[in-house]
Amino acid sequence: MNQATSFSKLALMASDTEPAQKAYGRIKDLTKWVPLEEADAVVVIGGDGFMLQTLHHMIDIGRVIPAYGVNLGTVGFLMNRFRKGEKLVERIKEARSFTVTPLLMEVVTQAGTRHKLHAINEVSLLRQTRQTAKIEVTVNEKVRIPELAGDGVLVATPAGSTAYNLSAGGQILPLGSKLLALTPISPFRPRRWQGAILPDFSRVGFRIREAEKRPVAAVADQTEIRDIASVQLKLARDKELTLLFDRGHSLDERIVAEQFVN
Repeated sequence: MNQATSFSKLALMASDTEPAQKAYGRIKDLTKWVPLEEADAVVVIGGDGFMLQTLHHMIDIGRVIPAYGVNLGTVGFLMNRFRKGEKLVERIKEARSFTVTPLLMEVVTQAGTRHKLHAINEVSLLRQTRQTAKIEVTVNEKVRIPELAGDGVLVATPAGSTAYNLSAGGQILPLGSKLLALTPISPFRPRRWQGAILPDFSRVGFRIREAEKRPVAAVADQTEIRDIASVQLKLARDKELTLLFDRGHSLDERIVAEQFVN
């Protein structure tokens, strides 16, 4: 994490859940907030899902500024603890920053349509029907697995390695490790392959085999593209994001701790 930075203009965004709206009511009069387009940092009230939604919104509008999360969700892995009665603005000014680099997913559908999407947590390929997905896996343009048969496969960033990747049996990656997790989802063949850890400069590709018979969807965080033919992935270093955390809040420590949870 980097040293603390002061911010003079703050924006405020809250999810529409009841807990987040109640917290918004307590926070909205703490200072003079400005629109996102004028701010040099944004306070995000909600859970991890709403934080991801906000970060994606900033990428889409080309206005990427540091984000300080206030957790009113369930896990709050990307958020800070909500503290009643404590001075939020002062905490933000004392917060430390951490850089998160999203993935760029380039998709070609069976119809030939092309899409570009960003993923902060992971990109997952999932079978659309009862038919087993069959996927060719390449790394740096070299075929590593000619045919992965199963429910699908995913690529996770360190920030997303404790999410779907962990549930699928993938390895947790420390933040700042400059690694990506390539993890199969319920693999049938090759049966003993449990995934791979790759340098984050790697280019990962997937080609769907028997695509019409065995349709596959590609999901970048919360956005799905169905009936895909191929996917290419790499880090989008021009879209780096900054998360702000309270002093004493160690995201690296939370990642280490997750590996010892029963």
